[in-house]
Amino acid sequence: MAQYGFYFDQTVCAGCHTCQIACKDKNRLEVGTLYRKVITCETGEYPNPGIYHLPMACNHCDDPACVAACPTGRTVKDAETGLVCHDDNIKCLGEICQMCVKACPYGHPVYVPEKKAAGKCNGCIELVRKGQAPACVESCMMRALKFGLMDELKASYGENVVTGLPCYPDGGTGPNFLIHPSKAALEENFEVKIV
Repeated sequence: MAQYGFYFDQTVCAGCHTCQIACKDKNRLEVGTLYRKVITCETGEYPNPGIYHLPMACNHCDDPACVAACPTGRTVKDAETGLVCHDDNIKCLGEICQMCVKACPYGHPVYVPEKKAAGKCNGCIELVRKGQAPACVESCMMRALKFGLMDELKASYGENVVTGLPCYPDGGTGPNFLIHPSKAALEENFEVKIV
């Protein structure tokens, strides 16, 4: 099975939130619901402060906890792309269940009240099947986000990458999200800021 995923160069991210907005627009999400969320963290103190941004979405894990937790089989790992998606032909019990939301160590599936179902980043699988990149990647003006086959991403960017940071620990599920971290993001003491 092929495995697609994301690469993120944190050293060039401007924290513009364009990827978050593009995802929200493409998925027609209501106010309060995000499938991709950018956080900003501050580290250090004068005279050596630091700041960094992290766009978080589904990591399309090798061993996704959300798939294992879904009692109906609606959350699946696509055999062709390795992307974790929802099968909309299967009813979600999200109004009473939300097991996928609770199981994910990254907090990515979310409950969508208007749909009475769980929702999440699906890697824009319908675009990927047409040979296109996800909306978040296409919108990134700094080209900090890349998308592709994990073998190719690792071959191109694998030397200085991590799959977890102090603000975003590796959940042990085999995340397919490679991060080229900024120096500030490796510091243990950080504070998430609202921007």
